[in-house]
Amino acid sequence: MEPANLIQTVLIYALPVLFAITVHEAAHGYAARHFGDNTAAMMGRITLNPIKHIDPVGTILMPLLLYFATSGAFLFGYAKPVPVRFDLLRHPKRDMIWVALAGPGANLLQALLWGALMYLLVAAGIQERFFLEMGRAGVLVNVVMFAFNLFPLPPLDGGRILVGLLPWKQAAMVSRIEPWGFFIVMALVLTGIVSTLWMQPVMGLTYGLLDILLTPLSLLLH
Repeated sequence: MEPANLIQTVLIYALPVLFAITVHEAAHGYAARHFGDNTAAMMGRITLNPIKHIDPVGTILMPLLLYFATSGAFLFGYAKPVPVRFDLLRHPKRDMIWVALAGPGANLLQALLWGALMYLLVAAGIQERFFLEMGRAGVLVNVVMFAFNLFPLPPLDGGRILVGLLPWKQAAMVSRIEPWGFFIVMALVLTGIVSTLWMQPVMGLTYGLLDILLTPLSLLLH
């Protein structure tokens, strides 16, 4: 890919990525506060200010380096996780499921909104490629974040949901994976296992769900 095209692609994805990570993390903090843990609120993390959630290495440097180094073939990044004290939740085991679901749920909602925006732009006769590509990027980024974060291994949201759903003994066993979870997930990503066995099927189902939800808007505008 030509340098000019790479830069344009980065600009197209910048706003959707910032919204995706910011709302995702803020949703965790809001849900935690709702269920009894004010830690994120006291640290100023329940905010839509992206600066509060950006990790200089994980959110900016790593994705950019990987994008330019692989011409967009491989991309990975992360934000500063919102601090949650699960022991402060009113019903820790049950409430942790809702706190964990809040982030991916926020991404699913954003994917739906970006999809709706694309339909509205086309209906308004706006054919500017930059804006349409940004709409597609908004859907893609949020579907990827939704699917990836639901992968059932701590410290990802899916791992926390799994811990909340399992009986105490099995939940404790899964929780013990967390210190090495990031490295296990990265290994599974690099070997293609996450992509083939998880991301592709979950993303396919998610796109199918978005199509169903956006069908009424599509029919209304045509």
